[in-house]
Amino acid sequence: MQHGFAKLARGPEDFINVLHAIGVPVPFLLGWATIIVELLGGLFILLGAFVPLVTIPMIAVLVVAIFSVHLPNGFSSIKLQSFDAAGAHFGQPGYETDLLYIAGLVALCLGGAGPYSVDGLLGRLRSASCSGS
Repeated sequence: MQHGFAKLARGPEDFINVLHAIGVPVPFLLGWATIIVELLGGLFILLGAFVPLVTIPMIAVLVVAIFSVHLPNGFSSIKLQSFDAAGAHFGQPGYETDLLYIAGLVALCLGGAGPYSVDGLLGRLRSASCSGS
């Protein structure tokens, strides 16, 4: 959710301009689609709601980010460039964090969202209605 909110807070047109600059087709449409997937997908994951369904567009956004932005920067997400009196200075992140997010989403799909999630509640309601018939 934070990634989508940051794009909105800075102004969606800035993100859309970045997409245009790196050659992403239909940047306006894909920019807004990315923002919506990050905001709503993050909310649904937080609630544990419709996790397998929500995971698909979220992984798609991450794969596109890997190949269009992060791949040229290498694997590591932390690129310490220098350190001075002002503190640490970092370079562009690689695709490590995107792979970590994908692994987390896959783990949620395989392991389930948990008993206290919306998916868990819906599963209990389905079980109760099937056994009560």
